[in-house]
Amino acid sequence: MDSEQVLAEIREANLSYLMLAQNLIRKDRAQALYRLGISEEAAELLGMLTSAQLLKIAASNMLLCRFRVDDDLVWNLLTSHNVKKVDNATTTQLHASILLAGRFTDSMATVR
Repeated sequence: MDSEQVLAEIREANLSYLMLAQNLIRKDRAQALYRLGISEEAAELLGMLTSAQLLKIAASNMLLCRFRVDDDLVWNLLTSHNVKKVDNATTTQLHASILLAGRFTDSMATVR
């Protein structure tokens, strides 16, 4: 894959992410804040962008979305690797969601 193809894929991912984010925000702001892991201010801005603005922002060569999972515990729960105490996939997914929700709540508390 050459660098032009990588840049094109980044732009496509950016546009898909921005469109999804805006759609979620417009339909259910509270759920969008949780699922996207963004602040109220970011949601307000994203919700008001025009299509032309979305296209312009998406054209960046920098990926706009990022992974919120940054530790082994959550990765292991999400991938069901090294889960010793619980062998039920639904329970491990729920555990991962609870951990991420707690981190989202903590990050929102520090922003305010």
